Amino acid sequence: MSASELADLAEVEEQRRKRAPWGVIALVLLTGLALIRNGSGEFDVGPPQPASAAAADTRFHGTTFGNSPAALPFAAPDRVLIPAIRVDAPVLPVGLDPDGWVAAPPPEDPNLAGWFTGAVSPGEKGTAVVVGHVDNKQGPAVFYGLGALKKGNRIEIRRKDGKTAIFEIYGIEVFEKSNFPGDRVYGSKGTPELRVITCGGGFSKQHGYAGNVVAFARLAEVR
Repeated sequence: MSASELADLAEVEEQRRKRAPWGVIALVLLTGLALIRNGSGEFDVGPPQPASAAAADTRFHGTTFGNSPAALPFAAPDRVLIPAIRVDAPVLPVGLDPDGWVAAPPPEDPNLAGWFTGAVSPGEKGTAVVVGHVDNKQGPAVFYGLGALKKGNRIEIRRKDGKTAIFEIYGIEVFEKSNFPGDRVYGSKGTPELRVITCGGGFSKQHGYAGNVVAFARLAEVR
């Protein structure tokens, strides 16, 4: 690993150690994600939306999931792969912008995802958060198909330590930005979990997308 890569990892780790309590982050993320609506929403067919049957089963929250692998140590993510919707994209660290909002990946490149460095890294105990655009002015972007995922689909996160954390989806839902359940989405369940988030719901030119699509997933395998 090069000196510059080591320096980048050190900076991310320092940000992680300084992160605020989850209750504060949830409010900040809620505000910031309201800005992830750079997609034009002007295409003939909008992005797929989650089916009601795909809602997360809250009965499992806070439990240990069978033979789930042990939590991993900190390591920044490198790529996200979601085979069911043909996602294979680099993951960039994103923090807060000068206004205190989560900085989304640059919208000009449709195939980018962002890992919020104020949360845990994917595979650590707690809830990791990966965000990305649903579309841009040129067409669909990295998480355009997120709402089409089903329970049991898997999300692979390749980490910079060489390990791949594989998460199994147990729910896909869309939430109105005006009534976003931050504690439910971001709060730690006591096990390694992942949330993948993009825009969704209704669209208007004045306000953009009205909601966020959220994939709920838990660590199922490490390789």
